[in-house]
Amino acid sequence: MTSMSASMMSMTFFTSYSTPIYSSMWTPANIGQYAGTCIFLILLATILRGLLAVKAWKETAWMDAEFNRRYVTVAGKGPKSERISVDSDKERMVLSANGVEEEVFVVKKRSMGTRPWRFSVDPIRACLDTVIAGVGYLLMLSIMTMNVGYFLSVLGGTFLGSLALGRYNTAGEH
Repeated sequence: MTSMSASMMSMTFFTSYSTPIYSSMWTPANIGQYAGTCIFLILLATILRGLLAVKAWKETAWMDAEFNRRYVTVAGKGPKSERISVDSDKERMVLSANGVEEEVFVVKKRSMGTRPWRFSVDPIRACLDTVIAGVGYLLMLSIMTMNVGYFLSVLGGTFLGSLALGRYNTAGEH
């Protein structure tokens, strides 16, 4: 195993088809292997965009489930309707639908509370975040080789992934 000192590392972009990626065992020996490595990086960057879209989709589904969840009234605490009637931030309004009018209270949410930890959501979120971070770090390591072909491959894969799946990622991550 050979080691590189800081003075031997290139800090400028260069073109070479024999740049190792991830380990010395993955060193393209010819143009075909280099092209295969670049195609792999394009696919990996596209997969990252897909994972980000899946995460945004799951977050939306989890939030929808949270809003549709029924809550049980705790002993000693009045029902939500009673608490709303004494809330100082409420506004009395008339709601009209299909010719039927009903008097309602409109209450503003005071703060964005933290959602409770859920076994059905949080481990999946943690695994998804870990895979996203791992793929992102693999892409970062490939760019840190300073190889122009690897860099352009990651950008190309990011473009393709965003073109195909960007509309699903509304979270604005990465």
